[in-house]
Amino acid sequence: MGLPTLEFSDSFLDSPEFRERLQCHEVELERTNRFIKDLIKDGNMLISALRSLSLAVQRFSQSLQEFQFECIGDAETDDEINIAQSLKEFSQLLSTMEEERKRLIQNADDVLISPLERFRKEQIGAVKEGKKQFDKETERYYSVLEKHLSLSSKKKESQLHEADSQMSKDRQVFYDASLQYVFKIQEVQERKKFEFVEPLLAFLQGLFTFYHEGYELASEFEPYKQQLQFNLQNARNNFESTRAEVERLMKRIRSAEEDFKAPSCFTMEGFLYIQEKRPLGSVWTRYYCTYEKSSKMFTMSGTENGVANGTPEIFRLRSCVRRKTDSIDKRFCFDIEVVERHGVLTLQALSEANRRLWMEAMDGKEPVSVHPSPSSVTVLQTHLTSLHPSIQIYTLPSLNASTSTAPTDMQLDPNAWDNKTITSGLKDYFRCLAEPVLTYRLHKEFIKAAKYDDQKYRVRAIHALVYKLPEKNRTMLDLLTNHLLKVSSHSEQNLMTVSNLGMIFGPTLMRSQEETVAAMMNIKFQNIVVEIIIENHHKVFSAHPPRRSPPLLPRRTAPRARKTRNRRKTAIPPRSSRLPLPGPLLSSLQPSRLPLCPPPPPRCCLPWRSRSEETLPPLCHL
Repeated sequence: MGLPTLEFSDSFLDSPEFRERLQCHEVELERTNRFIKDLIKDGNMLISALRSLSLAVQRFSQSLQEFQFECIGDAETDDEINIAQSLKEFSQLLSTMEEERKRLIQNADDVLISPLERFRKEQIGAVKEGKKQFDKETERYYSVLEKHLSLSSKKKESQLHEADSQMSKDRQVFYDASLQYVFKIQEVQERKKFEFVEPLLAFLQGLFTFYHEGYELASEFEPYKQQLQFNLQNARNNFESTRAEVERLMKRIRSAEEDFKAPSCFTMEGFLYIQEKRPLGSVWTRYYCTYEKSSKMFTMSGTENGVANGTPEIFRLRSCVRRKTDSIDKRFCFDIEVVERHGVLTLQALSEANRRLWMEAMDGKEPVSVHPSPSSVTVLQTHLTSLHPSIQIYTLPSLNASTSTAPTDMQLDPNAWDNKTITSGLKDYFRCLAEPVLTYRLHKEFIKAAKYDDQKYRVRAIHALVYKLPEKNRTMLDLLTNHLLKVSSHSEQNLMTVSNLGMIFGPTLMRSQEETVAAMMNIKFQNIVVEIIIENHHKVFSAHPPRRSPPLLPRRTAPRARKTRNRRKTAIPPRSSRLPLPGPLLSSLQPSRLPLCPPPPPRCCLPWRSRSEETLPPLCHL
């Protein structure tokens, strides 16, 4: 129910009903006054919280801006560069949002707090002052009225006339105060409809502007987000394939740790304990030692907590002899003589296998030569002669198609053979070749070409390298990648994009001769090489490359920034060799797993058909 109407005529009557209606308005204005005070208090708290939030977001944005990803290897893929740059993109996005929030905070006092405070003080405060004046005049008027009515009728006519005239003036002052008070109450009740609500609307409009800014930035960020989702999924898939290879290498090394020799520029290196003679005996000190066979240089570096300490000592090896077990109370010992010192240095290896490796590297000799008797030599020769006719040598099949035992016109019936069986057999065939299709000799050159920034240069360089392959390798590569290109044309059904095919066949067609973690880290570039060959199949195999090699381009040294259209508008260049995102990826971005496509099972590839077929049916997952 609304407030009762105050009539000016009621001010003359000053009836109890008028006073009751007047009191309803006074209570309402007091309630409004308290509400505005609380609203101002809450508004100040909100602004303070927004200011604290803005500072926290700015610090978070600055942390993102300052951090720089460092990836393993001497070069980064496009995916890794975009992922590393993404933190700066996130920082820029947050900074742009905070610019709008800071404007909201700066205007909040002028837009919300000051108008509300002004309305409360000037308008509601004026009503309070009017009430004080009205109450004062009411009290004075009724006091004067009582005195006037108490005058005796026996007073002189002039005195009574003067008293009536004064009473009329006091009554008019009371009526004016009452009318003015009623007018002010009704004015404030009407003013609060807009002067109270307008500041709230202005503040909300600022919030809407801030949220709309976020919506615009999200729309502009969408292409970059989609590209980043591709990069993240590719990085995840590369991680899965690389991790499997690294884990396989780790298990292989673990199973042969006694005979394992780490790849190095030195013939042999590792920790050795060296006997150092002292006046009261001798001590065994651990050194990290290296030996280079061609120069016969032996180096000893002292260590402390595993870190090199001091200047290494360098000697030229003269001889190496295994130490007899009964000549020293330590195991796994051998003696060396060096040019720069007199006498021998006694060294202790970490195990018998480790001593054997050191002695093989140093051309070590046994302390006593044992010559077999003539009779034992005769027996051994007779035994070898008897075994000679049964010795057979087997080699893995080469790329020459004539070595295959299957007929050349063999057709695989897809109804009789499971797709996974056929595709797994195909991939195993390429994996088990003695040398990969993209040969060991050109491996480093292919990797180097994939590490350059310019996409056109990559294609030209890889095109030239393909024609350095043996003819049979190139023919086989042409046949396979032509098939895989057809496979990628059905990616909407089989999810096998060119990128996914590169991840599957990169380690198969272009494995490294060295089995090291560093080589495993280059699998991502192997994938890029195969991806480029598949995507540019017609260009690569339709014509020989130009005789003049493309000039070498500098490697990328810094991540590329996202292009901007104006203050914050962005235009994301489309990544070549990427197909449009499938529907589910556009709807959500889950941090744990991006739903681009499932990672490929390790032992399945694509159905293999005869090269003479014109088209291929939709193909299975790898």
